[in-house]
Amino acid sequence: MKPSIVTCDACLNTNCLIKKNLSSKLMQEMASVKNTIVCKKNQHFILEGAPINGLFFIHKGKAKVLKTGIYGREQILRLVTDGEIIGHRGFGSQLKYAVSASAVEDSVLCNFSNETLKKMLQKIPSLTYDLMIFYAEELNRSETKVKTISQMTVREKVIDSIIYIHRKFGKNPKGFINIQLSRKEIADLAGTSDEQVIRTISTLKKEGHIITQGKKIAICNIETLKKEISEHNYFINS
Repeated sequence: MKPSIVTCDACLNTNCLIKKNLSSKLMQEMASVKNTIVCKKNQHFILEGAPINGLFFIHKGKAKVLKTGIYGREQILRLVTDGEIIGHRGFGSQLKYAVSASAVEDSVLCNFSNETLKKMLQKIPSLTYDLMIFYAEELNRSETKVKTISQMTVREKVIDSIIYIHRKFGKNPKGFINIQLSRKEIADLAGTSDEQVIRTISTLKKEGHIITQGKKIAICNIETLKKEISEHNYFINS
């Protein structure tokens, strides 16, 4: 079934770089040629090593960005939600995506081809500036994460990942983090094994730091968890 067209002027994602620069008539004309894609849960829309097909923005939903490591193990580089960019590492001189991405839940995506984006960046200076700032912040986060993760214990890695997920998606009315990830996905995000995540979550639950219900996780006292990893500047990985 062909998805309904999602127009940028009707979009509510004020954090989207396209939406933020939609005031000019030229930008509105360029944005009108984007593609709208509907992805089912677990469906890949970017494949590592596949030819580049422009940038993706999450209109509504949640997705994960992945990189294949040694022995074929996937590493979740980041989680994304409404208004955020995916595929920016493939934009430029590269011919193939260096990462893959899949929907964590049913999602609606906006896709801009490389050709359209180049025209936008050449003719809309404010968009070029905003994208440059985005790349600078992404680089800073990536460099900081590499240094921090190498110095963390397994427990700290899991706590850092749970706090990151909580900060990224917030919580629902019942107090649970507003996204359900498997223990494997948390392990892929934390850079550890499924068994270590299961043990750590069990320990945190016994200590009264979290509550679990299937895949659902609720943090009882986030400030207590923050203190455990405060020396690693947990807030950098936003």
